[in-house]
Amino acid sequence: MATVVISAYDVVNYPQGGGHFWVYLQYVLGLRLLGHDVYWLEAFRAKGPKEQEAAALATFQARMQQYGLGGKCILYRTRSKEPSSEAPAEYLNMTRGEAEAIFGRADLLLNFHYAISSALLPHFQRTALVDIDPGLLQFWITRGQLNVPEHDLYFTIGEGVGRCGGKIPNDSPRWIHTGPAVCLERWPYIFDPCCEAFTTVSTWDSSDWVVDRDETYENTKRVAFLEFSGLPRLTRQPLELALVMRTERDMEERKNLQNAGWRIRQACEVASTPEMYQAYIQRSRGEFSCAKPSYIKLQTSWISDRTLCYLASGKPVVVQHTGPSSFLPNGEGMFRFSTLQEAADALEVINADYRRHSQAARQIAETYFDSKQVVTNILTHALR
Repeated sequence: MATVVISAYDVVNYPQGGGHFWVYLQYVLGLRLLGHDVYWLEAFRAKGPKEQEAAALATFQARMQQYGLGGKCILYRTRSKEPSSEAPAEYLNMTRGEAEAIFGRADLLLNFHYAISSALLPHFQRTALVDIDPGLLQFWITRGQLNVPEHDLYFTIGEGVGRCGGKIPNDSPRWIHTGPAVCLERWPYIFDPCCEAFTTVSTWDSSDWVVDRDETYENTKRVAFLEFSGLPRLTRQPLELALVMRTERDMEERKNLQNAGWRIRQACEVASTPEMYQAYIQRSRGEFSCAKPSYIKLQTSWISDRTLCYLASGKPVVVQHTGPSSFLPNGEGMFRFSTLQEAADALEVINADYRRHSQAARQIAETYFDSKQVVTNILTHALR
């Protein structure tokens, strides 16, 4: 069995992100179910009052313990989100020598942190970067907007990366396709026809813009959802968004959405812990969600890690079409829409035979996104 170090990004600094924690945990759980030894590596970015830092660290350590990673976590301190060529100056829960001993005996670093310190990588026998922002990451690299340290292998969850005639090249580095992961054992099938609302969890607004030579556009869920804000007028299906909303403009747009027929919840009220996030999805009838504009413009065929949790739970999904796929279904368990009417029609079809589409949703997760299959594919490429 292999020893794998997973390098996560911004979990310890974002204790209220219950869903964000699950992104990386799915891979950890898949590896452990197969008998591999797994360590969690992460940078802790010092910011804010000492009391706030201490609370974030305590929350993180409690979650590590709860999910079987007590004593398997390596935290180091950093001052910036920007890439660094310097080795960590301070480890928070062990000495540098102890951390580097783990790195040295690990078979693989599975890295989700694009701006990881390049000084860490030589300590590992093999290194693999995992791209969970397809299209965007390749854009940032080719435009010189992000300097990613050199790894041995590069994986992407974007089926559209390197597609013949597509918009995302696959030349330097060379990207290997892999699916995103969901741990089926931790996300059981739950059929409940009494569940009422189609939901999703998201950050409403951010400073996310795509800036290119010929084009600049806002790349947020805000602009994506506003395009489909009229959906409640076309369906009797209750629709609910659990959103991170902070600014005065956010609050004004929340009122507008509610006036248009949407139910709006604050994400912190329903998804601020991993358990709350899971319970919220399991109480939902299904998912309705839009995608950031870049995923559509670049035809990435991206699917959200959150959507996988709905599928595994037996919750049909109605999600925005992000490009052609050789395997993603459209019409049973999963519906991929491009127009308001397509979204409304999909909701009607699901509700006409809810049990069938619930079972189909689970089958999609089992067939394509089982975390054990996903990590086996990664290890097969990385350790041969």
